[in-house]
This record gives sequence, C-alpha cells and structure tokens, in this order.
Amino acid sequence: MRTIDRVRQLNPLVHNITNVVVTNFTANGLLALGASPVMAYAHEEVADMAKIAGALVLNMGTLDESVVQSIIIAGKSANENGVPVVFDPVGAGATPYRTASALRILKEVKVNVLRGNAAEVANVIGVEWSIKGVDAGEGAGDAISLAQKAARKLGCITVITGKIDVITDGETTYTVSNGHPILTKVTGTGCLLSSVIGAFAAAAEEPLYAAAEAVAYYGVAAELAAEQTAEQGPGSFQIEFLNQLAKVSSDILERRERIEQESER
Repeated sequence: MRTIDRVRQLNPLVHNITNVVVTNFTANGLLALGASPVMAYAHEEVADMAKIAGALVLNMGTLDESVVQSIIIAGKSANENGVPVVFDPVGAGATPYRTASALRILKEVKVNVLRGNAAEVANVIGVEWSIKGVDAGEGAGDAISLAQKAARKLGCITVITGKIDVITDGETTYTVSNGHPILTKVTGTGCLLSSVIGAFAAAAEEPLYAAAEAVAYYGVAAELAAEQTAEQGPGSFQIEFLNQLAKVSSDILERRERIEQESER
C-alpha cells in the first residue's frame, strides 16, 4: 500500500507548532490530504498533545522565546513516546538569534526529519550558504552532498527542497523532480510540505522512502494545480492546490512521480 493510502486510512493526528503566517493553510492542506491537524502551542498542553499525535511538526517561522520553549517541551514529549518529529528551521542563518534557536532545538530534541531549503540546512550544520530573509540565497554548493552531510551529522532524514528535491538518511539518497515554480509565489508552501511529510511519517512503513513519496505527492499536486489554473495567478493556484491535495490518488502518483535513487558517493 502506498503511504498516501495509509494516511487516508489512518487519518493521523499531526500536531503542528508552526508560524502564524501559515496556520490556516497548513490545517486546510492536512485536511485535504486526509490527515487530522491540531495546532497547540501552550506550554501547559503541548507535551500531552505531542504524546497522542501520530507526528509532531516543529516550525520556527515566527520566533520568540515562548515558541522555542513550546517546541522543546513538545519535542521531548514526542521523543519519550516514540512520536516522529519533523523540524523546519525557517530562516536559520538570517539572524544570530534564529540560528542559535535552531541549534538549541536540535541539541535538546531528537529530530527524525529535518526539512528546509539549502541555506537553512547549511546554516544549522555550520556550512556557509547565503540566505535572504527566510528564502535561500545563492549557493555554489552541492545540495546532495549537503543533505547527506546534514543527515550524517544530525542522525536524521534530511530533506532539502529546491528545483530538485533531495531526501537522504546519509546512506540512501533520493531526488524528486516534481513541482512547479509557482509554489514560490504562495506563502507557506514550504511549511505545509513539512507538515505533509509529518503526515506521511505518521503512516510510514519505511520512513525514508515515505518522505520521498510525500515530496513527490506534493509536487504532483502542484503540477496539476498549475495546469488547472494556468494564467490565473497564485491566488487561484493556492485554492486549486488544496483541491489537488485531496484528488491525487496513488494511481495518479504512480504515473506522474519522478523519484530517482542516487548512486552512492
């Protein structure tokens, strides 16, 4: 059974501690694909919510000390209860506080999946890579080598998203070439992808390939939405993208996914 079918069968609870910009879009995206979202932030309840979730997604997009504390409390609870943790270090490298917060979270919480753009991933493992706000700047590095280095250093699956997406555990590496450039014109598409990876992690039989499936599924939905809304602009695309997250079946995914396994380096 494909992981998307397992998600729709299991309807996993995905606990999101995410940023204020993307909360509604993230919840609607998770509902569309067949998961059950919850947004809980209070220090008094995040440990209890994380404990009963199928996955915990931690996103530091709108950052302050209270958010960092919530992330750490929830992350430790997830670790203690065997709940997979996805971490999105939004904007790591943009400011010293943001980078320090990402490093603190990674020190205190065992992360199962790290998902970010090349600049964010590079900055959390101490590799030079420019960043503009929360978007990746120009980098001359090799995203595959960077992802593999991060996976080995942090002991987790690393997903670097870009024109070609890279998914690796440091030993086995997949690339995904699905997607559409208009994704970069809608706020929160990267953040929602992290939560979709969380839903797939909650239902995964094989975590690494499930992460690659999640990225491909997301890219296929974007391609179909872009086809349906050609010339209409990002607002129409955003709505149709939610529709396609609900419509993409395992059969459609089988026909359209472009997942390749990389040879060892």
